[in-house]
This record gives sequence, C-alpha cells and structure tokens, in this order.
Amino acid sequence: MKTLIVVDIQNDFLPGGALAVKHGNEIIPVVNKLMSSFDLVVATQDWHPADHESFASNHQDRKVGEVIDLHGLAQVLWPDHCIQNTEGAELSSEIDPQLIHRIFRKGTDPRVDSYSGFFDNGKKNETGLAAYLKDKQVNELFIVGLATDYCVKFTALDAVSLGFETTIILDAVKAVNLNSEDQELAIQTMKQAGIKTISSNEITD
Repeated sequence: MKTLIVVDIQNDFLPGGALAVKHGNEIIPVVNKLMSSFDLVVATQDWHPADHESFASNHQDRKVGEVIDLHGLAQVLWPDHCIQNTEGAELSSEIDPQLIHRIFRKGTDPRVDSYSGFFDNGKKNETGLAAYLKDKQVNELFIVGLATDYCVKFTALDAVSLGFETTIILDAVKAVNLNSEDQELAIQTMKQAGIKTISSNEITD
C-alpha cells in the first residue's frame, strides 16, 4: 500500500509562527490535493513540553542557532515552538483533517529532540509510526511537509532504513535553510540514501 506522510505542518512552522519556514504555507494547497490521492494518510506533530532542552530559552547565555552537546548528541538550539496544547503546536487549519487517518506526536521527551517521525534523535524511543505502517502492510511512502532539511529529511532517512520504498514530493516541502544551501544538501543526502524525488503532478495528474 502507498501512504502519504504529512510532516509537521503546524502553525509555529508557518509564516507568523515561532519557527516559521519561509513560504511554508505555499505547500498547503499541494498537500491537500495530494491527500485525496492516497488511501492512507498519516501526519506527524512536534509536541514539546515547555522545558524542552532544545529551546535556547532553557539554557543560560545561549542563543537561537547555536549548536550544543545535549546528552551526547549535537543539538541546534531553537526558539520555543510547538509547545504542547498551544495554538502554535496545532496542525494548520488549512489542512483538511478529514483526510488524515492518524497523527503521531514527537519531541515529547524534554531531554532529546525528535526530527524524525519514527524515532527520537538518539534512536532510543519510537513514536509508533513504523509499527502502525507495518500493521497496515504499507511498503511505499511518500513524504511532504516541513522542513526539508530537518524533519522531512530525518523522517525519510529513517523510512528507507526501515525498508520502506521512500519518495519525497519536491513541490510539497520547504526548508528552514539556516544556511542557504541546506535544502539542496538535504536532497542530495536523501538521494544518496536511495530516496526518490518527484513532483506532485506525477501523482495528481
């Protein structure tokens, strides 16, 4: 079965949000059109406690964008975002909720970030997404959402490592681009791992 994974299209990652991805809102019409083309659609949702250690505000004299060692893992420090039970953490109201079969939350452990929809960054805890997909006998995944260079990339890399045939839909993703080349580097990394790239019209037309 082919399945669409919608990664983190949440208010805090959209224009006006705490960690806005530039032009992130522009992918929403494409994503809505794609969702109606799949029998199974799942979404991921960043769901951080307020004391999450990936937030710069929780480290004295540290700034957003700095990289620290967090319990043995390299961690970019982010602005406070997608805090549990806040409007910023909610999926965009422009995404059709009727077409999403299940939402998997990540980033709930304050000690470790979770870019991937499958595991935390230390690969110690699972979200349940892999087991759910295998139970549904899914073998092919298509991934869209935010952001190409972080949560989309790591979700895709974990997907292919778990044995799923994995494809990124390029006009349905946007990058943070802390550095201007980050999106292109992310796409190259994914391709080298065996992940395919297509445009949405190859599915919807």
